[in-house]
Amino acid sequence: MFKDLQGFMESTRGQIVVICVIIVIFLLILIPRKDQKNKKADVKAMTISALLVAIAMVLGQIQLFRMPQGGGITLLSMLPIALCSYYLGTRRGIMAGMCLGLLNLIFGPYVIHPLQLLLDYPIAFGAMGMGGIFRNQKNGLTKGYLFGVFCRYICAVVSGIVFFGAYAPANFNAVTWSLWYNLTYLGVEAAITVVVISLPPVKKALKGLKSQI
Repeated sequence: MFKDLQGFMESTRGQIVVICVIIVIFLLILIPRKDQKNKKADVKAMTISALLVAIAMVLGQIQLFRMPQGGGITLLSMLPIALCSYYLGTRRGIMAGMCLGLLNLIFGPYVIHPLQLLLDYPIAFGAMGMGGIFRNQKNGLTKGYLFGVFCRYICAVVSGIVFFGAYAPANFNAVTWSLWYNLTYLGVEAAITVVVISLPPVKKALKGLKSQI
């Protein structure tokens, strides 16, 4: 039933549909937060979100290690979405993550089912913005980043179990293989990123940017 879905996503028509969805999401980012005194369209928030999504996209192309069945360790590519939620709040972090996921869908889609498409792309990347709930806590960026990665990990595990369990090696079942496989690359990249953002100069700079924004 869904045998042509991959072809559709690779087609010009499919990419136009995805681009239209991305534009709509970015327009929604313009809507100000409830706690903002200025209720005008927040162009600054949209600009920052777009910049961070672009940075995440570029960093995602720098693969330090590519996994054999999809995924890989990139150069801190999940950090910009964590920064978006840290600077602009959970809602905008989620929407920025969704835009990033949809951009990945344009440039490197692997689609076998509509639910898998949603889970692996807009939902999984959007989930990284959930870390915004920690933005006002002590070490909020680190906590938020780790929570966002965990949310993406859950999405990846569910997708692996439901849609890619058949690829599990003989010594694993679908659940244990998906848990282990996705942890290997997401966990390593998360550890590298936490080390980087915990460096005093980096931590001070990122916190200073928040106060300016």
